[in-house]
Amino acid sequence: MSASQVLTADQMRAAEQAIFGTGVTVFELMEKAAGGAAEWVRRIAGGRSVTVLCGPGNNGGDGYVIARILRDTGLAVRIIAPMPPKTEAAQTALKRWGGAVETSGSGETGEVLVDCLFGTGLTRPLEAEHALMLRDLVQRHPIRIAIDVPSGVDSDTGALLNDRLPQYTATITLGAWKFAHWSLPARTKMGSMRLVEIGIDTVPDAAELIQKPQLSAPAMDSHKYRRGMVAVVCGDMLGAGILSSKAALRAGAGYVKFIANEQQNAPADLVVDPSPVKVALDDDRIDSVLIGPGLGRHEGSVKALEAAVRCDASLVLDADALHLLRPNMMGEDQPVIATPHDGELDALCKTFSVIAKGRLDRAKALAAASGMVVLAKGPDTIVAAPDGRIALAPPAPSWLSIAGTGDVLAGLAASRMATGADALTAACEAVWLHGEAARQCGGFFTAGDLAQAVSPVCRECL
Repeated sequence: MSASQVLTADQMRAAEQAIFGTGVTVFELMEKAAGGAAEWVRRIAGGRSVTVLCGPGNNGGDGYVIARILRDTGLAVRIIAPMPPKTEAAQTALKRWGGAVETSGSGETGEVLVDCLFGTGLTRPLEAEHALMLRDLVQRHPIRIAIDVPSGVDSDTGALLNDRLPQYTATITLGAWKFAHWSLPARTKMGSMRLVEIGIDTVPDAAELIQKPQLSAPAMDSHKYRRGMVAVVCGDMLGAGILSSKAALRAGAGYVKFIANEQQNAPADLVVDPSPVKVALDDDRIDSVLIGPGLGRHEGSVKALEAAVRCDASLVLDADALHLLRPNMMGEDQPVIATPHDGELDALCKTFSVIAKGRLDRAKALAAASGMVVLAKGPDTIVAAPDGRIALAPPAPSWLSIAGTGDVLAGLAASRMATGADALTAACEAVWLHGEAARQCGGFFTAGDLAQAVSPVCRECL
């Protein structure tokens, strides 16, 4: 199994069925999953008393197993189950527990609450009495642990199905990550997250969590052109293009050409080409072109975009270029990364006549309709490829929410494409490097600081 795969509820059920097909019973798999979860709960509890809230399905069955294992280690454990178990495995787990089960949490206090009420696959709000019971128990238990996903969360979308859902200390997911673990708003409720592996094989077409890239040193016979040449097309606002160029210079490319009418404020290690865009891009050595940061939205900007799209190189489209792009501009086989924030994603969906709900579905549909790799940036970044592959970003620092950091991200993507990475790989590498550079900057940094931090982050990936 890939520990980075992210599964839908349907994919998770199919993966479990594949295990059952080998002769493993549902209860045996429950024992394995809940046993792994129980060990995490034991560590977090640190000898404190534990209250386990069990639902009627197999998530509740996990709760009965967890309670039994914790009791056997010497912890004080009690179970609250407002409904009896309905599945055969959960009924077996209750019998193995063999102890008292309370049906009401009224007045119950404790130190650690384990939420096994409802898990993966929930698509409707909790019943009012169950939501109230959960909230009441949370108020009386300072440490809260969700098993698989918190109750009241849609595991496929990250939507909160009820108001006032609690904040958890930790979430222990079983078998594989779910989309809710990495998607807002649910991700804000999870606390620290742990994965218990249960033997699930790699699932075809599963989404992936973006991982640390493995970069390599240039070949012994490399020179600046073999390492990759990036052309950054600037427009009305030089600052945005300079930020992109500074990031591109530090992310592997051997040469960055800054196409602008003036050299003012350009760093000394940046080659400025004041030629008209069409002329400047008529260079067979260019491997990737970035256009959009500081471009503007006038007739000259449109002509610059048309020249960039016609260039025989990989392309990164950002900012103003995303608003000016039209379907008839696109080449057939040109590798393209688009880097929209939510407003730009909406604009692109209108441009390409994409109708879909939710960021994930819109990014997937836009990638399929446009042929671009869509890097839908934000606090829960999604990367979608035209062939349906999806990658989700781990949480990045909220300090990134300042002007200019998107320009840095675009520069990183262009640089990674220039070094030879395909569009999906380049987009994922850029996202990881961007987030890690922000972590190394700490708080209160500028976009310029972020670009400066790219070099040490890349060195850590060698």
